[in-house]
Amino acid sequence: MSDSDRHHRILELLRASPFASARDLAESLQVSVATVRRDIDKLDEQGLARKVYGGISAIDGATAHGVFARTYAERSAVDVTIKDAIAAEAATMVQDGDAVIVHGGSTCFRLGERLARRNIRLFTNSMPLAAVIGETGTCALTVAGGELHREPLILHGAGSAEPFFASKFFLSAQGADERGLLESHPLLVDVATRYAACADRIVALVASSKFVVGARQVSLPWSRIDTIIVDDGLSPDHRAMLEDMGVELRIVPTGTGAA
Repeated sequence: MSDSDRHHRILELLRASPFASARDLAESLQVSVATVRRDIDKLDEQGLARKVYGGISAIDGATAHGVFARTYAERSAVDVTIKDAIAAEAATMVQDGDAVIVHGGSTCFRLGERLARRNIRLFTNSMPLAAVIGETGTCALTVAGGELHREPLILHGAGSAEPFFASKFFLSAQGADERGLLESHPLLVDVATRYAACADRIVALVASSKFVVGARQVSLPWSRIDTIIVDDGLSPDHRAMLEDMGVELRIVPTGTGAA
């Protein structure tokens, strides 16, 4: 298979899924990981795809679900009303003196903003949230160590310290289905698993629109989720599924749905 044929095949795969790891591509194309990494570099240089931690991501509009390839800033501008409503409800679950973990992501960022001046201890791996709290917040702040990964704008790495143990871990997700919370990026799967082990209670902040989104990997199964906060656009079928899974369901009114 020629270089151009491989590049074409990689772009075809990205149209179906927004992220592909170097290892998965090597197996699919039956070439070495080193060859795939050179292909990734070339596609990134040409602006046809984006080189990211562990593999390659489609650029915006290049997949059937182009929203996943948007930058953090672009994602932050989507469903603002819904994200604010979910974040406001999540903030009511935090009491003075709590220690909480707030994951990266635009909905979690809005929660962090609401907690910035509370009498709590907050751990985050989100660069944007850490910057805001550092400048205007008063809560005790602990920031994850490791390298900066510019998409999805979080700090992570083998050398980073585990977060302190917390009463609650708040996270969002790229998608959700009967398996649990979903992510395409392996970095986010790893972070969710590690941080979940450090908290007494796990709270998912998930817009109803995420339940029609597919992603490659389960970051956390529903058996690990204690509470999900979702907007009132949630369909009756998805509501029934979550109730069957035994997850505490908090539905916030936004005027965008009829759940």
